[in-house]
Amino acid sequence: MPHTRTRNFCIIAHIDHGKTTLSDRLLEFTGTIQKREAQDQLLDAMDLERERGITIKSHPIAMKYTAKDGHHYKLNLMDTPGHVDFAYEVSRSLAACEGALLISDAAQGVEAQTVANVHLAMKQGLTLIPVINKIDLPNADIPTVLKQIEEILAIPSDEAVLASAKAGIGIEGILEAVVNRIPYPQGKNTDKLRALIFDSMFDTYRGVVVYVRIVDGQIRAGDAIKMYATTGTYEVKEVGIFRPSQPKMVAQERLEAGDVGYVIANIKSTAEAKVGDTLLSARALASEPLPGFQEVQPMVFSGIYPINTADFEHLKVAMGKLQLNDAAFVYQPESSVALGFGFRCGFLGLLHMEIIQERLRREYNMDIIATYPSVIYEVVRTNGELLHVDNPEHMPDPSVIQEIREPMVRCFIMIPNECISGLMQLIMDKRGEVKHTESIDTKRVMLTTELPLNEILVDFVDKIKSMTRGYGSMDYEQAGYKASKLVKLDMLVNSEPVDAFSSIVHRDKAESRGRALATKLKEVIPTQLYQVSIQAAIGGKIIARESVSAQRKDVTAKCYGGDISRKRKLLEKQKEGKKRMKSIGRVNIPQEAFIQVLKTN
Repeated sequence: MPHTRTRNFCIIAHIDHGKTTLSDRLLEFTGTIQKREAQDQLLDAMDLERERGITIKSHPIAMKYTAKDGHHYKLNLMDTPGHVDFAYEVSRSLAACEGALLISDAAQGVEAQTVANVHLAMKQGLTLIPVINKIDLPNADIPTVLKQIEEILAIPSDEAVLASAKAGIGIEGILEAVVNRIPYPQGKNTDKLRALIFDSMFDTYRGVVVYVRIVDGQIRAGDAIKMYATTGTYEVKEVGIFRPSQPKMVAQERLEAGDVGYVIANIKSTAEAKVGDTLLSARALASEPLPGFQEVQPMVFSGIYPINTADFEHLKVAMGKLQLNDAAFVYQPESSVALGFGFRCGFLGLLHMEIIQERLRREYNMDIIATYPSVIYEVVRTNGELLHVDNPEHMPDPSVIQEIREPMVRCFIMIPNECISGLMQLIMDKRGEVKHTESIDTKRVMLTTELPLNEILVDFVDKIKSMTRGYGSMDYEQAGYKASKLVKLDMLVNSEPVDAFSSIVHRDKAESRGRALATKLKEVIPTQLYQVSIQAAIGGKIIARESVSAQRKDVTAKCYGGDISRKRKLLEKQKEGKKRMKSIGRVNIPQEAFIQVLKTN
């Protein structure tokens, strides 16, 4: 089949706008899968993806379609993750296409993530086909959505295709639009190979399977290939294309310019096949790689520890296996006085962290506890040295710190008009700043804000959803670093610092956070034979304190009658004993206490 009849496209949309359902319908309509093989969320391989209704890993599929003009076409569909944590993966998948289907829900209209995905697609120069999905819903408002597509996204509304993926309405119209509007690949079949790596996975028996889009040249089994970023050289064992039915991977004689498929070579680790890297021929090196490659940097860090310390080795093996399939996940061993041996882990975002923890629990039966998530801070010492700190324990002494910079994010938040005052208050509470406000239509408004990443980690999205009764949506992108008044907050139990509860917080919020933690610890620390002090401290200054009362033993019970001095003598003796005990005693905080406090953090 000539490459002029190949179309490479992907589907981009806000979460829950029907992206995966539409890909299922396209596979059925083109006859790529039979009715008996059909199931909902066919391209989602993980149980987690099916349960949550989200796409975590991208899934390319090759389809054949006979158009109304009578010609046969090869359609390469790339189903991309929808969440902001995987924005880099989405951008690389978009770079492997010439066009994209932009899905908008007929009831909810254009959302924050729809706008962000359109910006990504336009940056790559893709042809966009707007699709209004779920038109059969009783509350569908098609004229309003058409107006939003024109005004917010600057795409002519007459180009929109009306469809319902669930009911199978408009599927043929979408396929015809793909064939007629999306340009064919422009690559050259030269001897200088250039292929974009847009994903990879690890197979236990065959090693790393690299997902590629051939831009120039061709590749076949036996060729010698080279990675541009990692400079490794490998021999190709097999090339092929993806199918949704068994077998999932179908071997081909070769892949040519414009094709999307897989390459299996003697690559041992996914770290050697970085997403966005260029795959070159080792014999005829191309003059320059494909643009847009960047190293994936973790954004959020958290400590993961086994609840039973004997499970440390099992956890180490489980994390090694997870990293084979997810190169963006990084970890290194660390130890904590309170929690024992564990790992400091880096994630792309909070959803990525949640998924990794859930996979450890489900797939490897690990009982784990995770510490409060933190971000990477830039610390400038008084001697001019710049440190990157991801763990409060590594924060230098306050006397040698010139300034601390925290990572900022630019947030795009869409909400109903009546919720704007509540959201403004929430942004102020989170130390944010509203940069721009734009009315989308008579009912909704879009706010462009800048916030510290640390402030939106845990409950920001939940608060937006509850404030707007589920109608609010948010998307964010990195916006550099900014100097701020940050301090390290230590929790002391009986004057001993407990590293698991240390955190880096803004000075204005340190006191309230210290009080809240001290109150929580007072509830969970068991009573001792002497009074236990719980203190929140910044450097050497105590900013909050609670006390756990001592267990009371009535030493005067056997003293009946007689002079008062007899009672006083017994009480003084008890007091001396408690004082001695306090000086040599240690408070053992039970594991359950850590779990309770870290869960409520």
